[in-house]
Amino acid sequence: MQGVKQAKPRLDLVTIGRSSVDLYGQQIGSRLEDIATFTKSVGGCPSNIAVGAARLGLASAVITRVGDEQMGRFIREQLVREGVDVAGIRTDPTRLTALVLLAVRDSKTFPLIFYRENCANMALEAGDIDESLVASSAAVLVTGTHFSQAGTAAAQSRAIAIARRYGRKVVLDIDYRPNLWGLAGHGDGEARYVRSAEVTAHLGPILAQCDLVVGTEEEIHIAGGSENTVAAIRAIRALAPQATIVCKRGPMGCVVFPGAIPDSLEDGIRGPGFPVEVFNVLGAGDAFMAGFLRGWLRGEPLETCCTWANACGAFAVSRLRCAPEIPTWAELRRFLDRGSPHRALRFDADLNHIHWATTRPPQPDALLALAIDHRLQLEAVADELGAAHERIAAFKVLAVEAAARVARGRPGFGMLLDGRHGREALFRATDHGFWIGRPIELPGSRPLDFDGMDSLGAHLVSWPGHHTVKCLCFYRPDDPPELLARQERELKRVHDAARTVERALLIEIIAGSHGPLASDTVPAALERLYAIGIRPDWWKLEPQADPAAWTAVGDVIRRHDPYCRGIVLLGLDAPEAELEAAFAAARTERLVKGFAVGRTIFAQAARAWLGGEIGDEEATVEMARRFERLTDAWTGRALAA
Repeated sequence: MQGVKQAKPRLDLVTIGRSSVDLYGQQIGSRLEDIATFTKSVGGCPSNIAVGAARLGLASAVITRVGDEQMGRFIREQLVREGVDVAGIRTDPTRLTALVLLAVRDSKTFPLIFYRENCANMALEAGDIDESLVASSAAVLVTGTHFSQAGTAAAQSRAIAIARRYGRKVVLDIDYRPNLWGLAGHGDGEARYVRSAEVTAHLGPILAQCDLVVGTEEEIHIAGGSENTVAAIRAIRALAPQATIVCKRGPMGCVVFPGAIPDSLEDGIRGPGFPVEVFNVLGAGDAFMAGFLRGWLRGEPLETCCTWANACGAFAVSRLRCAPEIPTWAELRRFLDRGSPHRALRFDADLNHIHWATTRPPQPDALLALAIDHRLQLEAVADELGAAHERIAAFKVLAVEAAARVARGRPGFGMLLDGRHGREALFRATDHGFWIGRPIELPGSRPLDFDGMDSLGAHLVSWPGHHTVKCLCFYRPDDPPELLARQERELKRVHDAARTVERALLIEIIAGSHGPLASDTVPAALERLYAIGIRPDWWKLEPQADPAAWTAVGDVIRRHDPYCRGIVLLGLDAPEAELEAAFAAARTERLVKGFAVGRTIFAQAARAWLGGEIGDEEATVEMARRFERLTDAWTGRALAA
């Protein structure tokens, strides 16, 4: 077919087809019948591949349908967060988003159930294919599953026709799921192969239009109509003389055939395999495809494409879920450059840190926070004034309103709020889109202890995903060895719990309350904490009078964790003038991103309000006025004025 002249594509890849919500059982080694809790993520072969491609640096988009409900919005929002173009996603007003329930029974058994009867993505039709979107991409990827129904087959066929008209590449992921072709029962979602001459015949005309065909040996068998792998590949070659054919072989890696098919699979083009412990094979093929496409669409040698694909597949089989576990480019490069001492990659702390840091939700570059997570201090004021502790909760809601008046919807503002007195305030802070940090330490504890949290992970899992775990530790590197050991053990517990439940972590270190604060005290503290594996997203540190001390702190962080979001200053109830001077010293270090100040802002208003001297509006205005002044001092607007 004659191609249409087209500008250089803005996208690398458009994927078409399945988009679901995966619900993964968290009890490993259980039957699906016995699973008690699930973790939620985006799923479906094309969506997983689009996410993986985006993580590896390709510009990707998805064409699919989702329901007009919470699960559909979750998919759309999550894809946007991953950097995937969602212009091709249609919202179906009458059908529900597809769901998949999955479990890990053992190293070879992975039961799953597709909830896909009349679901949104299986209602995709030719009219949903935007010609301009397909034409704007270097390649379009279609999947075998979506050729199992007439409407979805028509949609993918239209996309192929558009791609070929504009001279774009066509990629087929054979993606054979027998039960989605009606060849196995609902409970047989794990089944990978059922012989079917009808499916083979159906795929034949599609293969003839493809530039890249990828499948497991079983999928090659169904596409080629033979259970002899070489014979099946030759049958595919006869139908698709121009296609590069990739046969995935699990732990043996893959083999690629760009031209004539040899007598042995071993004579194809290969890349090194990566022997790892198999934890869960589900989604491994999608990670493999993302890695292969990163090379293939960038014109890399096929051996390189194989290497990247095999490595991405190794990451996937060593972890639990599908899309969330696909590596980022930084993570992949680190693995290829240095390898891993672990066969179970999910236990590699360095790789896990890079994975977390390069996939965590974005946050603003600056952070200006009103800290009112105080518990003991406000209870003491209430007791002194004869006010009920229950009133503290209402005061914290006023503090949220004060912060909102200063923020005025701008990014980069936040609050530190506790769950003891701040439950309603936490709800209201979310209404304003604030960055939110929540304390877990027992107030004033030294050695560090936790506030009603015997099991940190079990407690943190109940927090909303966007809440940051905040832990204050009165810590000095010259503390007695017994105290250091206890403190560091508890900080490691916090770090492990936050990473396990995928919550951001802010560690607050106060060294000056229990000894002199020299210019090297805080740098030495951070050096020691990094040495034991503590790598928080944020540090919250006390003011340093000497700019050189801030430079030393920044150098420690840069040396140990280039992914650290930065530092915020704490206030320690200092007068505003002292804080402004501290701001000036801190601004010399670019890792200091703002402040999280509390009593300097709210203490006077809290005493007057709890004592009945002022009302709600006066207290709100007083806190907003002080917060605004500190904000202006940090940004330099007051100086400019």
